[in-house]
Amino acid sequence: MTERADVVEKKDIRDLSLAELRQELAALGEPAYRAEQIFAWLYKRGAASFEAFTDLSKGLRQTLAERFTIAGLELFATQQGHDRTEKFLFRLDDGQFIETVLIPAGERATVCVSTQVGCKYRCAFCASGRHGFKRNLRPAEITGQVLYLRDRLRLELTNVVFMGMGEPLDNFENLERVLRIMNAPEGMGLAARRLTVSTAGHVPGIRRFAELDLQVNLSLSLHAATDRLRSSLMPINKKWPLTEVVEAAEAYVKKSGRMMTIEWVLLAGGNDTPEDAEGLAAIAKRLRAKVNLIPFSPVAGCDFQAPDEARTALFRRRLEERRVRVTVRESKGRDILAACGQLAGRPQRPGRDPGLG
Repeated sequence: MTERADVVEKKDIRDLSLAELRQELAALGEPAYRAEQIFAWLYKRGAASFEAFTDLSKGLRQTLAERFTIAGLELFATQQGHDRTEKFLFRLDDGQFIETVLIPAGERATVCVSTQVGCKYRCAFCASGRHGFKRNLRPAEITGQVLYLRDRLRLELTNVVFMGMGEPLDNFENLERVLRIMNAPEGMGLAARRLTVSTAGHVPGIRRFAELDLQVNLSLSLHAATDRLRSSLMPINKKWPLTEVVEAAEAYVKKSGRMMTIEWVLLAGGNDTPEDAEGLAAIAKRLRAKVNLIPFSPVAGCDFQAPDEARTALFRRRLEERRVRVTVRESKGRDILAACGQLAGRPQRPGRDPGLG
């Protein structure tokens, strides 16, 4: 007995935007408002089956089940750090792995989500690209990270940051769908100011991001103020040099009216000199951006070190003297490899020290 050649793989309904879902329903002869009902079941109530959609007719529920799936993520492993940061390793349908981080801080609970399996850009201080790029995540796989924590674990999430594995703006179409789903009143209903997208300097993506009619925050991972240093740390700079990155970011600020954040991973003896502070301050003032200083967190195979507290404080003071708004960000979850730059999306081998990768 052979498999039927005409069997078509079902699409996850959570890969559809609200507009796309309306089109699908129109093709079925259903009114547009059904899309809002379905979105509410998927994103407000976290329904995991079409049978749960009790305000839809049985016939429509059956039709949806024949055409679509609602596939959740498979939790493979979890770890909790000393500071209550939690890391979640999910296995995807094709056997690939991604990591998601929950960061509690007072009344806030921030979830850091991944947008790709691996990363193309292989920053020297980051684990996410060390095993190469595999693929983009689908919208359902990105929203699925948030929905798993919110619905399966019954967590009250206040903020979502797209700072996990991958370059979010390299997966722009799916990222836009996800942002609209999360922000829409019919979807998750998260305020735009509670959503933050981080980029390593993907210039076409920054320019497209500026054209979105969404007030979502944008964070620029800068880490160097000269092309020579930035290219050695961040190969993406060879494709889009610093001048282009800053010009695109400046256009975004003017277009959106939003304040940007510049992320700067501090590397002892690498980018923590007076000259580095001077260059960073000039860019921050041009962009009217605030700066987050992030002491380097250990990554397997990297020889970098974080500067000591005194040198970190001195670097901060140099920025403040130049009237730059700056914060030294605590790297939470370092003991479980969940801090900035440490996500690798790989199962830990039994008995192996997590610090060894």
